[in-house]
Amino acid sequence: MKLHDCSTLITGASSGIGREFARQLANRARSIVLLARRSERLADLRDELLNRNPNLDVHVRVVDLADKAQIELLIDSLARDKIDVDLLINNAGLGDSGPFATSDPMRNEQMALVNVVALTSLTRHLLPQMIANRRGGILNVSSSAGFLPIPGDAVYAATKAYVTSFSEALRAELRGTGVSVCAVCPGPVRTEFQEVASRPARNAKPGPGPNFLQVRVEQVVRQALAALEADRPLVIPGVAMKLAMLLTRLMPMPVVRLILRLSPGRS
Repeated sequence: MKLHDCSTLITGASSGIGREFARQLANRARSIVLLARRSERLADLRDELLNRNPNLDVHVRVVDLADKAQIELLIDSLARDKIDVDLLINNAGLGDSGPFATSDPMRNEQMALVNVVALTSLTRHLLPQMIANRRGGILNVSSSAGFLPIPGDAVYAATKAYVTSFSEALRAELRGTGVSVCAVCPGPVRTEFQEVASRPARNAKPGPGPNFLQVRVEQVVRQALAALEADRPLVIPGVAMKLAMLLTRLMPMPVVRLILRLSPGRS
C-alpha cells in the first residue's frame, strides 16, 4: 500500500507509538482519525498535526475500546460523517505485569477486549470497504512477547500471540485484493506502557528492558510504515531484537519450557 493521500484511523493515538504514527503520517495522509480515551491529549495532538499540515483533515474520537457499545457508536459515526478509512492502525493495547493468580480479573478482561476483541471488530467493520476499493492497509501492533509464553505477562503475551496469528491468516486471505496486512512486533520501547502495566502494589515497576534491546519509538513507527508499504508480513524493529527473536523462534519447545521453569514469574 502507498501511504500518500491515505485516510487512516489510529487507535491508542494519545501517546507513545500511536501518537508517533500520527506525527509521521501528518504530511502523507489526506485524513487521520485519532482514537483514544484521553480527550485533552487528542485535542493537543490534533493541534500539533494541523500546525504541521494545515490541509490535513483531522478527526478526534474519544472511545474506550474495552466497551463494545462505544465501538459500535464509533463505526456509526464514521459512516454518518462519511469517513472512509483505507489504513487501519490497530495500535491500542493494555498490559499487566505480575503473577496471573494475583491478577485483577477486570484488568484481564479489559486486556482481552482491547487487545483482541476491539482489534478484531474494527478490522471486520472496515475491511469490506477496503476490498471493494481494492486499496487498503491494516497494520496491527503486536509484540515480540507474542512469540513466547511469558511468566508474569501470561495474558498479555497470549493476546499478542493472537494478534500475530490473526494478522498472518488475514494476510493470506487477502492476497490479490489490494489490501496489505502487516504485524509489527516491537521489543522494549520506552513509552508509558510499562508504567500503566505495573500493578499499584509493586515496589519496583517493570522497565522497558536492557538498553541494547531498546528501540526508539520513532524507529518502530518508521520501520512499521516502511514494512507495510513494502507489503511485508511482519517486522521486528531493531537489529538486536530481530536477532534475539530469530533465535527464540528457532528454539525447540522443550528447551523453552526448561528456561521458563528456571525463570520465576514477576512478583
